[in-house]
Amino acid sequence: MTAPPPIGPAERRQRLADLRAAMDAAGIAATVLGSTESLRYVTGLVWGPSERLTGAVVTATGLAYICPGFERSRVESLPILPGDIATWEEEEDPHALVGDLVGPAGRIALDEHLPLFAWHGFVRALGADRLADAAPLVRPLRARKSPAELALIGHAMRLTLGVHKEAHAQLRPGVRASEIATFIDARHRALGADGGSTFCIVSFGAATALPHGADGDQALEPGQLVLVDTGCRLDGYHSDLTRTYGLDNPEPDAVRLWQVHHEAQAAAFAAARPGIPCEDVDAAARAVVEAHGLGPGYRLPGLPHRTGHGLGLDIHEPPNLVRGDRTPLAQGMCFSCEPMLVLPGRFGIRLEDHFHMGEAGPVWFTQPQSSLTEPFAGV
Repeated sequence: MTAPPPIGPAERRQRLADLRAAMDAAGIAATVLGSTESLRYVTGLVWGPSERLTGAVVTATGLAYICPGFERSRVESLPILPGDIATWEEEEDPHALVGDLVGPAGRIALDEHLPLFAWHGFVRALGADRLADAAPLVRPLRARKSPAELALIGHAMRLTLGVHKEAHAQLRPGVRASEIATFIDARHRALGADGGSTFCIVSFGAATALPHGADGDQALEPGQLVLVDTGCRLDGYHSDLTRTYGLDNPEPDAVRLWQVHHEAQAAAFAAARPGIPCEDVDAAARAVVEAHGLGPGYRLPGLPHRTGHGLGLDIHEPPNLVRGDRTPLAQGMCFSCEPMLVLPGRFGIRLEDHFHMGEAGPVWFTQPQSSLTEPFAGV
């Protein structure tokens, strides 16, 4: 598979213009982006968070990068949108530097993922009355993916689905979960993912009932269910797929629960229509689960968490398919669809695929699993 091109400067310039338009409508003089995925989204600058403030300040007419003085040469070397670079030395206050760049007037919106110590620094330097939350400005932009973003996510999903299929062929009694995780990481890396697997959960037997896996390193025993949840990144955009399968004659309760999950996943997908609130998709999945005598709500046996999460540069990002999220579904939004079912102490079933909202309705990135015992039939 040929990977699609990375996000280019023209798209980032449009994102910057869209952010400025949102700022103008909200009466915001400047937006501070920290070392977060929102910084990458707008400017292309990829920077790991630390105790030293590094990021960008967006105003109506300007873009300035903020970094420690000793990091200036590195920032200058990176492929980012053109902008000024404002530096601070170790004994100086970077939060006050932001105030100098913006001036004494106007409200300043802060990246919602800035650490708490940065918030306190801005309060001390600028005063709490000048500060606002940048989430209402940035979240709507990031939630609706462009064709270029959808292409990157789709390629990453297909890559991970292929790795799932290869990993399934490695399973045999006695194999350790760590061996499968190592294999998956190596295959992600070999196929061109950014740095291999971003995460990998491999669970056997009763551990499949734990949504994020068990501690320790299991060995697969005959008759146990297998749950594998993994993903990678491509130009920063995530894949995230889960498969649950039985290698030999799974018990009747596992077969029944797998069928209920499959039905609930299909019901959630069918409910996802442009304009309806996100929570209605969650309700559609829960209606199926409860009709089969599970739940209700988050009670177990049943569905212990939301039906799905948003995905993009963050593996979990808003909006979410969950009760209480009334964000209307709109073209370009991407979601997982994973109404996991859990029988505590026995096993869990999670089938996770993602869809994006097209003009007329949802579109799968990958087709859902069609069989418990033949999980990759037709793939």
